[in-house]
Parts: sequence; C-alpha cells; structure tokens
Amino acid sequence: MAKETCDRITHDLFADEVRLGRPKSNPHPRKVQLKINKQKQIRRDKLKGLKRIELKVDQQLFKALNELSKERNISRGELINQLLHAQIN
Repeated sequence: MAKETCDRITHDLFADEVRLGRPKSNPHPRKVQLKINKQKQIRRDKLKGLKRIELKVDQQLFKALNELSKERNISRGELINQLLHAQIN
C-alpha cells in the first residue's frame, strides 16, 4: 500500500511525522503568566504615580457605579477616582 500524504486516516503511517500545532505564545503556564502580567501592571501604575486601593461595596452601590460609569463612558475606576476627588476638594 502506497503512502498518500493527503490520507490522514491511516495514523500508523504518519506516526513518525511531527505536525506542529498552534505555536506556544508564552513558555510559562497560565498561573505564572497572570502573576507576571499583574507585576507589569503594578509597575506601569507606579510609573504613572498611581497607588492601588481595594474597596468592598454592597451590590446596589456596585450596580449604581457600573450604570453611572457606562453613562459617562469611563471605567468604574476612573468614576470612583473622580467622585473621591470631588468629595475631597
């Protein structure tokens, strides 16, 4: 039986052939990628003079912030920043 290169059904004929799949875009596992990306984000924010804070709010306030930020076409973080600046100044 002759080997046909277009015949991919006969697996044993192509067992030695290395077929590359989708190339790996990053050598690190996903968990490590996330950690590296977070470190890069913190570094970028630090260069911009930004500090990270965490805030826990109830569901009703969260929804209100989301709606208001969509109305103003800004991110929720930018909205909270504006509201805090307005309250302090």
